[in-house]
Amino acid sequence: MIPFLDLKLINTQYRTELIDACTKVIDSGWYIHGQECQAFEKEFANYCGTEYCIGVANGLDALVLIIRAYKEMGEMCDGDEIIVPANTYIASILAISQNHLVPILVEPDIKTYLIDPLKIEEKITKKTKAILAVHLYGQTCQMDIINSIATKYNLKVIEDSAQSHGAYFQDKRSGNLGDASGFSFYPGKNLGALGDGGAVTTNHKELAQTVQYLANYGSEKKYHNIYQGVNSRLDEIQAAMLRVKLKNIDQENNIRQELALYYLQHIKNENLILPVPRNAKEHVWHLFVIRTENREHLANFLYQNGIETMIHYPIPPHKQQAYATLNAMHLPLSEQIHKEVLSIPLNVSITQAQRNEIVDALNTYLKNN
Repeated sequence: MIPFLDLKLINTQYRTELIDACTKVIDSGWYIHGQECQAFEKEFANYCGTEYCIGVANGLDALVLIIRAYKEMGEMCDGDEIIVPANTYIASILAISQNHLVPILVEPDIKTYLIDPLKIEEKITKKTKAILAVHLYGQTCQMDIINSIATKYNLKVIEDSAQSHGAYFQDKRSGNLGDASGFSFYPGKNLGALGDGGAVTTNHKELAQTVQYLANYGSEKKYHNIYQGVNSRLDEIQAAMLRVKLKNIDQENNIRQELALYYLQHIKNENLILPVPRNAKEHVWHLFVIRTENREHLANFLYQNGIETMIHYPIPPHKQQAYATLNAMHLPLSEQIHKEVLSIPLNVSITQAQRNEIVDALNTYLKNN
């Protein structure tokens, strides 16, 4: 069986470095807010091209804390609206509603699965305060248009970069394309920790400081709390793991790009809809997502041929029980995407033989049925 993702195999290549990094932390006796976290924050900010990076506990917290910080700074308040793609993972929506703001769902471009920038302006009201641009599957949104709209209406631009570590839009990386960005370092991400982790990147000093305080119990300094904050910190061991893997992310992204290009060039099946990269050099292919009308049939076929797949994601946010007040909404493009998408294996552990096996299976699908 070709696994969809073999994290053990992926991390084995860095085993010695990871053990050394972990040992260094253990021997230091300092496990929270120490030298490893500080070093990673500087290195990741430099990688993204931003002035500031604040390590936090996970990707959801990163987005929640950005919006919360804007509220504390007087930029947003309860009941304000944030525009967000309708076909995103639910975490993007949760970050908005947990801050008591209102998510305004916008349909995607059916070719890229990213928010359709041409549909944003019609959703803007007097309560709109931000656009949340989700760089889904490893491709950045059309940020020139989004930033132009934001400037026109004096809106903040928040990036959800959970799936786009290292991705570019023109000459800038994800994380440096708006006012602030939230990253996830969940183990399966392009830059994945060996546990949970996240970060906020920004070029705005006040925002960075506010996020930093909020994430540490609202504390400006120990036992001096200026906000009713939370506990959301990137621990020393995970920061150390991430420092090891950050050195190799561009190399791994290049492998992803090469594999994606091979799939695009060699999968020839009229029953399948392949992804459409805007610019192959900018896309980092966190996921390679195809579409077909009978997803379950295809998934079963591939499984029977020894290939594991996954669905990202089976149910759109507006149809989830958690958002029952949105269930009556009809968003046909998002609903079609969530009904048809299937992710095939694409990661740095895929061998040439496995790559060829995946392509052959997809090309023979339905030929004899």
